[in-house]
Amino acid sequence: MPFSDRKHRRSQRSVPLLPKDHGGEFSGASFSGAVFNLSTTVVGAGIMALPATLKQLGTLPGLIAIVLAGMLTEKSIEMILRFSKAAKTGSYSGLAGDAFSGAGRSLLQLGIIVNNFGMLVVYMIIIGDVLSETWSQGVHHTGVMEEWFGLHWWTTRSSILLLTTIFVFAPLISFKRVDSLRYTSALSVALAIVFVVIIAGIAIVKVISGSIGMPQLLPHLVDQVSFWKLFTTVPILVTAYICHHNIHPIENELKDPSQMKSIVWTSITLCTCVYVATSFFGFLLFGSQTMDDVLANFDGDLGIPFSSLLNDVVRVSYAIHLMLVFPIVFFSLRLNVDGIIFPYAIPIAYDNRRFFLVTIALMGFIFIGANCVPSIWDAFQFTGATATVSVGFIFPAAIALRDTHGIATKNDRVVSWIMILLAVSSSAMAICSDIYGIVNGSEGVEA
Repeated sequence: MPFSDRKHRRSQRSVPLLPKDHGGEFSGASFSGAVFNLSTTVVGAGIMALPATLKQLGTLPGLIAIVLAGMLTEKSIEMILRFSKAAKTGSYSGLAGDAFSGAGRSLLQLGIIVNNFGMLVVYMIIIGDVLSETWSQGVHHTGVMEEWFGLHWWTTRSSILLLTTIFVFAPLISFKRVDSLRYTSALSVALAIVFVVIIAGIAIVKVISGSIGMPQLLPHLVDQVSFWKLFTTVPILVTAYICHHNIHPIENELKDPSQMKSIVWTSITLCTCVYVATSFFGFLLFGSQTMDDVLANFDGDLGIPFSSLLNDVVRVSYAIHLMLVFPIVFFSLRLNVDGIIFPYAIPIAYDNRRFFLVTIALMGFIFIGANCVPSIWDAFQFTGATATVSVGFIFPAAIALRDTHGIATKNDRVVSWIMILLAVSSSAMAICSDIYGIVNGSEGVEA
């Protein structure tokens, strides 16, 4: 079969199925529903690591980096949408196939799989940290369920994750249309905003009372190691904005696909505001004591009235938020895994047996990963420095530079080279810094 035919078939089967609603045919997703779904894809676990990036970079450079990452993300998505229209494809992988043939398509799908799988493992890790327990920087942090009910078999980490998988994830990942998740996405965005409001309120009260001062404005560089460590934050920033894998599934279900550009701008702007507020107030509140996962800081005395209650509200609300984010990231993971394993089969939404077998297998691997990966910082750096950077920056830039349809502008080419240089250099330095830190850490332990 000629590649053009194979490409067409794969592109077509990547377009989400629009099954019937109970009231009749599905008439298309709304603007607000699409904004909530895309925002939920963006505001996942990355928000919890952003205050720690300010601890590394300093307040001013850190906030600037967050805004710039959002601007580059919006530009990369705009290029994906524009080049997809020229290629007449309804999927990101189809666009990669149009530009780089089958090898490019498969490589992008693999990158999305690694990224999404890593992110879903991170979500489960945080849920386990919040509800059960975690160890961070050598300190034991008790989870909410253990605080409320004591230590029982059903409050252990593995039991909580298993129960969450069965009673929360299983029903939500069973939907075959992404728009079916619009209400849970709206709730998840609301819970993220609740988290921001609470953490900002606590920080402002403590500033007024004089119990905390202004945070460190610039990075604290004492040696070469501390300088190279700055670059380990880049994968975190990229991971925080990654949503490219859900752009086409959301666009394909819209009543008016021409609204997608406005939807992207609205979502990225909303998420950038949430990220800036969370990072600033989180670092302001905890300063040098900010953990890699800032939720771990919410298990002690905050120094204000109702401290224990606020701790529990913050942790529980964000754990629920991640539970609601999980299915929308899982949606594109399942599509891409199915696309690689069954490239010529009918769309997975039409085959119930394959749909549920792929779903169960993926959920099982994610559950195992969440019980084996030690911390979200490790997971973020691994996926962020490799697959996430590729999916978010390298592939959109490479597609624009390839320009198979002759629509790239001079600005596209300039921005594309900037994205590639930033992605490759920062990822290389982040990986080298991580390796250097691991080697030195091992030597320190042995000494």
